[in-house]
Order: sequence, then C-alpha cells, then structure tokens
Amino acid sequence: MKIAIVGAGIIGVTTAWELACDGHEVMVFERRGSVAEESSFANAGVVAPGYITPWAAPGMRGKVLRSLLSTHGAVKLRWPLAMRDFAFMSRWQRACKLETYLANRTRMQRLAFYSRTRLHEVTEACELSYERSDGYMVLLRSKRDLKLVQPGLDVLRAVGTKFQQLDADEARKIEPALSTETSLSGAIHLPDDEVGNCRQFALLLKRAAEGLGVQFHFGCDIAPLTRAAPRSISLASGSEAHEFDAIVMCAGVDSARMLKPLGLRIPLAPVYGHSISANIREPLNAPRSAVMDERYKVAISRLGLRVRVAGSAELGGAHDEVNPAALKTLYKVLHDWFPGAVTLQAGVQQWKGARPMLPDGPPILGPSGVPGVWLNLGHGSSGWALSCGSARVTADLIGGNDPGVDLEGLGVERLLVN
Repeated sequence: MKIAIVGAGIIGVTTAWELACDGHEVMVFERRGSVAEESSFANAGVVAPGYITPWAAPGMRGKVLRSLLSTHGAVKLRWPLAMRDFAFMSRWQRACKLETYLANRTRMQRLAFYSRTRLHEVTEACELSYERSDGYMVLLRSKRDLKLVQPGLDVLRAVGTKFQQLDADEARKIEPALSTETSLSGAIHLPDDEVGNCRQFALLLKRAAEGLGVQFHFGCDIAPLTRAAPRSISLASGSEAHEFDAIVMCAGVDSARMLKPLGLRIPLAPVYGHSISANIREPLNAPRSAVMDERYKVAISRLGLRVRVAGSAELGGAHDEVNPAALKTLYKVLHDWFPGAVTLQAGVQQWKGARPMLPDGPPILGPSGVPGVWLNLGHGSSGWALSCGSARVTADLIGGNDPGVDLEGLGVERLLVN
C-alpha cells in the first residue's frame, strides 16, 4: 500500500519504520525542518511502564487545586485559555471517576509494557546506539510522600512490575550523588525501567526507515483532510492533491484541526511541559540514570554528558512563551538533589513543548471510522514510552494482522461514550 503519515515526531517516525518493515510504500510529511522537533524534542526520556497512569484519577481535582495555589505546584493554568481547554477540563473531570480511571490505567499500562518490549526489539534490530541508561528511582522527601505513594505500589505489584522500596541510605548507594542536605525518607527503585534520548532515537530510526525506502518531506504544512477526498494530501498554502491508499494521522495536537472536516471531534488539548538540559560539570555529582521527585513531579535524567530536568503541566497560555516560574521549579529540584552537577553559566537549553493530551489518558489507535484514515495520536506525556508499541499496533491493524496486545478501549469509539 501507498501510505502517507502526517507528523514526524516519535510517533510518526516509529510508525513509518514499522509500516516500511511490512513492505508498504511510506511518505512522511512534517511541518518542521526535521524529525522530533516539537513534543519529542527535549522530554524527560523516562520509560517506566508501571508508573504510566492517567491524570484523570479520583482525588486529582483536589490535588490540582492545591497545586494551583502552590509556588512550585506541578499543575498550572495560564491565560489565555481557549475554548478547547475548557472543554478538555470538563471531560477530564468526568473521567476522574474510579471505574473510568481503573479501566484507562489498565489500558495505558498494557500498551506501555508491550511498547517497552518493542523498543528493545527495534533497538537491537537496527543496532541503534543512543544516550540511555538503566534504572529509575522515585524520591520521597517525607513520610507523608511515602504514605501517598503506597496505592501506586499496589498497582506495581498487581501488574508484576519489579521494584524495591528503599530507605535513604539504600537509595544513595544506587545514586551516590544525591545531596545529603535534602531530606530523603525513602525511594522506590525500578531496575527494569530506563531513560533514553527520545530525539536521538527518532533521528537514528529515521535513517533506518530511509534505508527501507521511506521518504520524509519537511517544511510541509498539510491542509485539513476533506470529506470529498479523505485519503488525499495537499499543502495548506495550496498545492496539487496527492492520493494515497491510507493516511495515518500522527500530528500531535494539530491532528484535531486536520480531522475536523471529516466529522471527527478529537478532544485534544496541549498540556505544556518544560525542561532544562545542561552539560555535566562533575560526573561524580551527577545522577547515574533517572530519578523523579515525587512531590514536585520533576524528573532528572542522565543523558550522556548532559543532565535533563523536566516537569510541569500547564494548560493554556502561548505555545512559544516559556514560563519562568516553571523553570525556577526545575532549577530548585536540580539544586536540591544534585548541586554542582552541571554547568549553568552557559550552554543551558531551555525548552517548552506541547503534550497532545486526551482528557481521559490513553491514546487513540486504529481506524478513524473514515475509510483509509487511521489514527495514532493523543499519547500525552507518555509518547516516548508508548511510541514503539503504538506504531507496531497501527501497522498490524493497517495490514489486517492481529496486534500483539489487547486493544480494548484504545479505539476511537471510546470517545463516543465519554
């Protein structure tokens, strides 16, 4: 089949590779100048399937309200708020019911474990060498943090995730550089989880995909699809339409606008995250792998010769306006745990990216309901962790093959009942 993919983030690139492996003729269209230049550019890089969970959960409304009032709160609202943001919040609140949360958590984790396996298979098959390290540790500052994390540990046990509950001394044996000046009541260590440079992986896999004949076209702002010719691609600025046997929509938040003329109302909203990346000054003072501060929801990752600090969740505001308060929190958490690890005087990369979030959590995979139009979108903050599995599932569905994972609740029909 001749297949067009719209979007060359980590979702689009992995989908292109999987489809090319199945023998399809694949063309990828991206508005940016290269792959992985938006949501996939400078994320935390953590692949921790057991810790993937929907933001729509019982009690989250109270937590969000408290966070809004806190200087270093993980969740913020910024003005202006668009109508889609208000619609998103309304659907998000409805999805916070216990029954809905449990179903969506199961769906996300099932896909995440499958995706981690597929990530390793792809890495080995393509002999990809990118910045990565093994292990992930959740840091608990107080006894209260330790108490609050207990329900999450029950989830890890239920899905068979390997983990260790550590005291402060045991945690510092795994991450010796953790500052002794910051209170640490304990930690949760997940030895089978990992951290990896998402953008590096995407760039390497792009090259592998090109070796299979995939064509990448950059600087292409694609026009919304049309009812008259839903399997045709043309530029928003005007161009001749090109017909394909299938189109796979992987364009992040912009997917909703492009699908709207087909009668598809995808409730995507951009939830912004921030990160800083800096060169390591003293390796002995830097993390060995990745840690996450449970209180502030900030991850600190070792990526080769750099450290990346990532966090925050902002709804609303301008997409190109970095929030100084969010960066202040990242610097605070970095200094709390790894003071002196990086050089901050020069060469610090500050980044803000839009996570394409659906209100209830899981992505949407598979047929759109419009013949020839397929969906692989809405992965939110878990795009890197879910990408390889989502891509394999999409390729299997397009090829008429049975996917290697249960897809209950991951189709577009879920949106019709929420």
